[in-house]
Amino acid sequence: MRVLGIDPGIATLGYGVVEGERSLARIAHGAVRTRADLSDARRLVILAERIEGILAEYRPDRVAVERLFFKRNSGSALPVGQARGVALLLAARSGVEVDEWTPAEVKEAVCGYGAADKEQVIRMVVRILGLDERPRPDDAADALAVAITSLERVPFLARVSS
Repeated sequence: MRVLGIDPGIATLGYGVVEGERSLARIAHGAVRTRADLSDARRLVILAERIEGILAEYRPDRVAVERLFFKRNSGSALPVGQARGVALLLAARSGVEVDEWTPAEVKEAVCGYGAADKEQVIRMVVRILGLDERPRPDDAADALAVAITSLERVPFLARVSS
């Protein structure tokens, strides 16, 4: 199974493609960046075009998108939510299954602890995927963690529900 994980953001949207069942492998990761001097509408168009390209290039079986959760900077919730909406729309339109995970669910799946810090998550992503170095930028590492969550949780949830 191949999963495209997305860590939504309007300034930086992280993506990570992970494949596997028993052992997992990173296929690709990166980030889509938009300039702050552009209108939100233009930034969303840029994100949409890049996400469409990523979907076409990597042809995932599923897309996993992180759910919004804001403790502190709730002012960024609207633009991040708009970026998330673009990702969800394009994923659904592509015909693949879409998973949504909260940050706590991602941390639990990757680290075994729902309150793990960012550094713990990144270290576990490196370990799980057998990477030689930390994925950059951090948004891409987060997206890889979101993809890993689907690869870990979806088969388990399917077994439990049958």
